[in-house]
Amino acid sequence: MVDKKYVYLFREGSADMKNLLGGKGANLAEMTNIGLNVPQGFTITTEACLEYYDCGEQLPGGLWEQILPAIQDVERASGKRFGDPENPLLVSVRSGARVSMPGMMDTILNLGLNEGTASGVSKATGNERFAFDCYRRFIQMFGDVVLGIASHKFENILEEVKEKQGVTFDSELSPESLKGLVVKFKALVKQETGVPFPDDPYEQLKEAITAVFKSWNNHRAIVYRKANGIPDSYGTAVNVQSMVFGNMGNDSGTGVAFTRNPSTGEKHLYGEYLMNAQGEDVVAGIRTPLSIDSLQNDNPEIYRQFSEIAKNLENHYKNMQDIEFTIEKGRLYILQTRNGKCTISAAIRIAVELCQEGLITKEEAVERIDPHQLEKLLHRRIDDAAKLDVVATGLPASPGAASGKIIFSADEAEKLGQAGEKVILVGTETTPDDIHGMLAAQGILTSRGGMTSHAAVVARHMGKPAVCGCDALKINLADKIFMIGDDAYPEGTEITIDGATGRVIRGTVPMKDPDLSGEFQKILEWSDGIRKLQVMANADNPPDAAKAREFGAQGIGLCRTEHMFMDPARIPIVQKMILAQTLPEREAALAELLPMQEGDFYGILKAMHGLPVTIRLLDPPLHEFLPNGEELALEIQELKLTANLQDEKVQKEIKDKEVLLKKVRGLQEMNPMLGHRGCRLGISYPEIYAMQSRAIFKAAARLVKEGVDVRPHVKIPLVIHHKELEILRKQTEEIAQEIIKTEGVKINYQIGTMIEVPRAALTADEIAPFAEFFSFGTNDLTQTVLGFSRDDAEGKFLPDYLNQNILANNPFAVLDRDGVGRIMKICVDLGRKANPGIKIGICGEHGGDPSSIEFCQEINLDYVSCSPFRVPIARLGAAQAALKNRA
Repeated sequence: MVDKKYVYLFREGSADMKNLLGGKGANLAEMTNIGLNVPQGFTITTEACLEYYDCGEQLPGGLWEQILPAIQDVERASGKRFGDPENPLLVSVRSGARVSMPGMMDTILNLGLNEGTASGVSKATGNERFAFDCYRRFIQMFGDVVLGIASHKFENILEEVKEKQGVTFDSELSPESLKGLVVKFKALVKQETGVPFPDDPYEQLKEAITAVFKSWNNHRAIVYRKANGIPDSYGTAVNVQSMVFGNMGNDSGTGVAFTRNPSTGEKHLYGEYLMNAQGEDVVAGIRTPLSIDSLQNDNPEIYRQFSEIAKNLENHYKNMQDIEFTIEKGRLYILQTRNGKCTISAAIRIAVELCQEGLITKEEAVERIDPHQLEKLLHRRIDDAAKLDVVATGLPASPGAASGKIIFSADEAEKLGQAGEKVILVGTETTPDDIHGMLAAQGILTSRGGMTSHAAVVARHMGKPAVCGCDALKINLADKIFMIGDDAYPEGTEITIDGATGRVIRGTVPMKDPDLSGEFQKILEWSDGIRKLQVMANADNPPDAAKAREFGAQGIGLCRTEHMFMDPARIPIVQKMILAQTLPEREAALAELLPMQEGDFYGILKAMHGLPVTIRLLDPPLHEFLPNGEELALEIQELKLTANLQDEKVQKEIKDKEVLLKKVRGLQEMNPMLGHRGCRLGISYPEIYAMQSRAIFKAAARLVKEGVDVRPHVKIPLVIHHKELEILRKQTEEIAQEIIKTEGVKINYQIGTMIEVPRAALTADEIAPFAEFFSFGTNDLTQTVLGFSRDDAEGKFLPDYLNQNILANNPFAVLDRDGVGRIMKICVDLGRKANPGIKIGICGEHGGDPSSIEFCQEINLDYVSCSPFRVPIARLGAAQAALKNRA
């Protein structure tokens, strides 16, 4: 005797049993209990599905014994009997996961038909055509879903029969033709499977239930779950429901409608229906459905009833509903309702209007918006109506879409961009040397690299679209061309990239500009009133700072000074500083850079008037500012082979390049991420950090005199020991105090550090007394905790870890709570114990990820910082995190 209850009649369930009954089953139960005309049936639980897999793909013991009395209950409610040739009960068998997965799993209609029951349906309804239309549909669906026979094989036979009778639509087939179809379909089943089509309705039911359980793990369902973050452990319920028929004549029909427009959010019934049809006809495209508005003329009473039910369902569920209905012989049945899927702009409008109508609170409105979807509204996107010639697909590394000419060189991209041409920068991958070309380009396309590669990170920061890891591209930089299969794309060819989907498209396509509606602003305004975390932005120049402010950032959480050094006009001076043989030579080069840096900081501090600007001192290793060693060696070799070696200018050029090559090789490191970078540069070359500090405070002093409220926060990167911070803080403070005294101004400044390596986190109590703030650099912290190189992991083995469920998510996109997160929590506790007033935040890529933001809320951080275009996402994500953790 099995005690577990696997089967629930609709009247036994309710809306709050979604996890057990699935969304569809819970809604069928709820509609039954509020008195709607729902065809009766029962739900087999999601637990039964999971046990089916635990039992080696066998129905759990005791399940069938619970199904049989449930069938009897449906028989009593309908007045029909399952398998009875005189007055047969037919049922549908449908999947229903707890999270809506439309079209991903399988459905079977008209189950229970055989020769005898088909004749019984014909006699009971007086409609032979209807009976055998149902029968041929059932054989095709059962053959496809349960027996694995490709649907097109049935469709080919159907087309032959229609052609023979001389008709266009299925609904025009005669009873004789339909009977012939049944015979042909059964013959196909025997031919494909070697056994006859099953006639026993109970055998049909058992096989159909098994098939629906199996469909939980079909390919499309697995892909959908991965794409939407739905756990495999949910399982699907199975709903067995008595059939009602929309194909019984011109007084019958079927349709699907939304209570509001799913594209725009407008409060108006939106949907389609067909008379004398079954449900799949509406979505299959075989016949052109009519707008739901037409039903008002065709059958005013049914339209009135449906409108009233739609309004009541929306009020009951307090959300836009997606409703399936059938009209049988002039009587309206509601087959399903669920919260409707819609565009993000429609979702925002609906949530705001439902709140304004008093159906939901502001908090509920905020909770209903998917933060990940907001990015679609913040960037240009491809027009939905555009016809596309998609030639390749890579990783959707940075959202938005752009068209332009293929350009392979950052220098050429900059040149053409400044001349007003639109270009797409294409390469195997990008490096910090390409920054000027990336700034000038409309978008970036690379054949290598993952979602957190240099190209991806920088593009997201800039708000530019990027497609990375598009390995279909075979790039030949020497000939300035790439191949996709046999097709050649030389430099100058027009292409379009879609950073939201990873598509690469031939030619230019129509675009749509961002749509930031009043409802969008209202949702963000409500979010700001709820969230606890501050939201800052990562910005390295005044335009980015202005964009961040426009999107609601409360300051700059990370300003990366190395990006300022990458300006082509500055690179020679930076290289002169790096190549200096003596301290006076280095200081001379730094003196040239000082006014440039002062101008950088002046612009960004001014743009963020009244808000903090956190400036990270130089972080990357110095070799990143020098030419590539291999390329330089080839240049020297080519000069020696082809140039006039007697020419003094050539001699000098070769000598200079050889000196440079020696320095490049001397600075090269086995693992630059763990090498001579961050504050280690400041310890070895204190004059570099001194120049940057001087530039910051000179710019701040100028602005104070101009009446601007400046709040510079100096961030010292990659600290591993409190003495590093103690030494570099002392130098920074001395410079600040000197300028404050000399200029006669007051500057509200702070000095803090980045926590990027485990040792810093684990000794936070020793470091905290020397810092006003900690900023987690979770990009590097993830690498040092996991021992993963970000680019190598994404390009080589990380997909294996995700596919085999070793890791649930890419740890560079979604914070690894169990490893990185645990170290962060230790750091927060130690740091606040030693310095209760310390401010702690996060400025890595995770700062714009809603799941990571939720974790930041849980461990009581003060702020998150992300790229300007992700600020609205972070504002909404922070509000949702606060609501989730309010208890």
